Amino acid sequence: MPRAPRKQRRSREPQPVQQQPTRIQRPFRDDQSNVSPASFAKRLAAMVYDGLIVVSIWIGVGIVATLLNQGGVDTPMGRAAVQSATFCCVFLFFGYFWTKSGQTLGMQAWRLRVQTFDGQRISWTQALIRYLTAIVSWIPLGLGYLWMLFGDEHLTWHDRWSESCIVSLPRGDNKSDKR
Repeated sequence: MPRAPRKQRRSREPQPVQQQPTRIQRPFRDDQSNVSPASFAKRLAAMVYDGLIVVSIWIGVGIVATLLNQGGVDTPMGRAAVQSATFCCVFLFFGYFWTKSGQTLGMQAWRLRVQTFDGQRISWTQALIRYLTAIVSWIPLGLGYLWMLFGDEHLTWHDRWSESCIVSLPRGDNKSDKR
């Protein structure tokens, strides 16, 4: 009767430490020397534009939820599910545009772009942090947004927490990544 193969002993030699993968560099193709910190007024105008899109997302999710539930969402669990779906859809809107081109539709209209401090596209993790902490910035009567008026760096709370910033692009360059 054949014997089962013996288990190999683990060597006690130290294994080489694998290096952590470096963050993928995703630079914008334009010249970074012409960008400047975005003004509060431009940010506010872009937020109004994007706010209209967010309202349309809310309406769309509400219509889909109503159709799926044959006329209404009556239970607390159903309302929580619709609110969660709305929250996720709005994040996907912002996250997609911020990570792809650095600009939502409102930001494109006002020539604004979100980027890392060194001029790179933000990651999905940074987009999530930015999205969640932007909500926190609104809670104390918008103090997180107004904070940029008092600092030398013109950064809001969510800019600092997500390690990103909003910059104003020069005229003639309203697309951040020309293809």
